[in-house]
Amino acid sequence: MPKLIPVPDALSKPFWDAVNQRRLVLQHCAACNRLQYPPQQACQVCNSAASLTWKEVEGRGHIAASIVIEDGRLNRRMPDQPYNLAMVTLDADQRVNFYSNLPGTPPYKVPVGAAVEVMFEEVAPGQLIHEWRVVA
Repeated sequence: MPKLIPVPDALSKPFWDAVNQRRLVLQHCAACNRLQYPPQQACQVCNSAASLTWKEVEGRGHIAASIVIEDGRLNRRMPDQPYNLAMVTLDADQRVNFYSNLPGTPPYKVPVGAAVEVMFEEVAPGQLIHEWRVVA
């Protein structure tokens, strides 16, 4: 399946730099002790900008929900249909969700509730992306 090549901006650069080092970091608000993803200028909860730092988290979670894309409109993904789209909830903070096609899991075979771990895939020379895979 073709993958998007990220184009980091000033806000997301620390996230993508960590991904390129095979690490998962999220913004952490010291004022209200919350993690957040995707990166934003201020905390989603308390609106503090000064309290945001980057925190490494363990890349483990579980599949909260999934759908199969059968008739998507993105031209570059049409040849790959049907494919999974799963919502992964991070174990470190169940308010943080990621989306993944779950490489290695066939369409219609997503085990909702199953444990997953982050994996990293090279999409361009020197550029990785994060994906999630089911833990056996």
